[in-house]
Amino acid sequence: MIIERTKKEVIIRLSSKINVKDLQDLSDYLKYKELTNKSRVNQKQVNKLVASIKKGRWEKTRKKINL
Repeated sequence: MIIERTKKEVIIRLSSKINVKDLQDLSDYLKYKELTNKSRVNQKQVNKLVASIKKGRWEKTRKKINL
C-alpha cells in the first residue's frame, strides 16, 4: 500500500488482490468522514433525526398496507 498526499487530495494505492466488498466498505466510511468532517451535530440530535425518519417511513408503509 502506498499513501501519497498532494495539496488537494490523498491518493491510496492498493494491490489489485484486495477484496472489492471490503474496499467498498472502506470507501463508504471515508466518504462519510469527508461529508461529516465539519459537522457540529451531537448524538442526541442524530437520534432525534433517525426517530423522525423511522416514524415517517412507518406512516407511509402503514398507509400502503391500509392499517
